Amino acid sequence: MTELDLDLHSLRIVRAISDTGTITGAARVLGFSQPAISQHLQRAEARLGVPLVIRAGRGIRLTEAGQLLARHAVTISSALDAAAGDLAELAGMRTGTARIAGFPTASSTIIPRLLHTMASQHPGIVVTYIEAEPPEAIGMLGEGAVDLAITFSYPGDRADPHRDVASGLHLTPLFTEEVVLALPARHPLAVEEAVDVSLLDRERWIAGCPLCRGHLLAVCEAAGFDPVIDYETDNAVAVLNLVAADVGVALLPRLALATAAVPPGAAIRATAPVSTRDIQLVSHAGAVRVPSLAATIAAIRAVPGADWGLTPVGAVARAAAQ
Repeated sequence: MTELDLDLHSLRIVRAISDTGTITGAARVLGFSQPAISQHLQRAEARLGVPLVIRAGRGIRLTEAGQLLARHAVTISSALDAAAGDLAELAGMRTGTARIAGFPTASSTIIPRLLHTMASQHPGIVVTYIEAEPPEAIGMLGEGAVDLAITFSYPGDRADPHRDVASGLHLTPLFTEEVVLALPARHPLAVEEAVDVSLLDRERWIAGCPLCRGHLLAVCEAAGFDPVIDYETDNAVAVLNLVAADVGVALLPRLALATAAVPPGAAIRATAPVSTRDIQLVSHAGAVRVPSLAATIAAIRAVPGADWGLTPVGAVARAAAQ
């Protein structure tokens, strides 16, 4: 006898005979005709090479082999029922996992709201989070270390990591946000509502992460000069305090100001021309077919961002309006 000789239908028949004591009873429980059950038993016995039932007067009883299969059938049926229940839980998005990577300023804004939503609406889904800048987050997604990546990019920048996104990954635009200028409150241009970047060619600049630094270089290049970068930090609180100390000026995305208080010595102004940053969700193309990820993606797209100065993009804007 080999493992391939057994099939679930035979096990169910043997268990039903054990429970009811007759082929007729087994047929009734399983919803088959008596001849169909008898024929299947004969084929199973021929395939296994041992009898499963024997005549006992006017009835039948299970042979030792039949009793053995009946005992195993109970365990196997219980395991199948448990598996079916687990699948039903997954299909109902009540269980599962979602591993997310996101950039630092999302960690203190988008992510807390997302985790609150998931905990309240999908408590059975385990969500894990790791902070990573967009290039690293996209790399982790491509390697299978995370399931979803919340990233940002600057339109037109040569350093955009999404240009090299591997085949099979999908980008969902989430928000657009304004990139603003932080300059000392006593700076002559602080009286302007929007500051012409070309007038800042002699300033000392504070740069952020590599992507933000690349955007600063692109903005200044478009304004006709190369910025003098004396300080570098991706800590928004540090940037604002450096600006307040009158040691430099900086570009900051609106989201960075959501949880960082602007000190009295710093001023926040719009830039001329206007500069923006895009926030998007990166996932594998088939992620929405996984119930736990589909629920998480829907929750990410439903995160409101107006109070952070974020503008929903496309389908996200329509979903937020509903």
